[in-house]
Amino acid sequence: MSKKDAPAVDDAALLGPAQVRELAERLEVRPTKQWGQNFVVDANTVRKIVRVAGVGPHDVVVEVGPGLGSLTLALLPVVKHVTAVEVDPRLAGALEETVRSLQPENADKLRLVAADALTITKLPGPDPTALVANLPYNISVPVVLSFLQHFPTIERVLVMVQLEVAERLAAKPGSKIYGVPSLKAAWYADVELAGRVGRNVFWPAPNVDSGLVALRRRKPPKTTASREDVFRCIDAAFLQRRKSLRGALASWAGSADAAERALVTAGVEPRTRGEQLDILTFSRIAEARPEGVGPAEPRARRRGHTS
Repeated sequence: MSKKDAPAVDDAALLGPAQVRELAERLEVRPTKQWGQNFVVDANTVRKIVRVAGVGPHDVVVEVGPGLGSLTLALLPVVKHVTAVEVDPRLAGALEETVRSLQPENADKLRLVAADALTITKLPGPDPTALVANLPYNISVPVVLSFLQHFPTIERVLVMVQLEVAERLAAKPGSKIYGVPSLKAAWYADVELAGRVGRNVFWPAPNVDSGLVALRRRKPPKTTASREDVFRCIDAAFLQRRKSLRGALASWAGSADAAERALVTAGVEPRTRGEQLDILTFSRIAEARPEGVGPAEPRARRRGHTS
């Protein structure tokens, strides 16, 4: 965003701590762990998110989990359109009223979708160009990957998530925290940690710090393997993280010997571990998987690891 756009959000009517609590009390909303709700009560934080996201007057932004509207109100003065996806029926029912009350001039720029973000494959209105959100911790990685998959028009993502999750998404090969989220995000985009956020900007304050993670879409790796094939290979490689790829990919390839042949064909030393390889290399391994082997479906992974 250029400096000339900054006053739009700096001067906008936003929610402060007292207004957030007053609004929650009026709606009889108590933040729930079920939906991972922690409401932002600091106006400077939502201003920062909008600035770091780099969105402007030509952007159509999808926001997941708008809650009481703190970030929505910061986005509306800056962008062309906001599509807000909210699963909590009470919050969904109140968001448009909040916007009309505080920013009547921007009410027409908001479209509300009352739904679970994890089930959405289509959105009404113009195609989104960016995803900007304060994501519930328990669904952050699945939401980011799902929206990148289903909405190819999304060029940029800026989300606030649990700091540990942000660091995992942005991790590079060779890092101890590099793994499934890092690789699957890298299929779609270049990923970087874009900032840290303290606990006191939320109500209620979570027991962990948060981080901003930025993703800029680029073309996926050139490969004859499908995205699904590559993701199955990644899942298998990290199901038993401490194993060498020869052993970890045995069920995926049909046997340890078949896994070794696929690895050698891809130019990978069979004793290598998955955390050492980038998305391009996993794409080559997926290409080399023996024909005639049924689809490998590793057991369900920990929360947040998904295709």
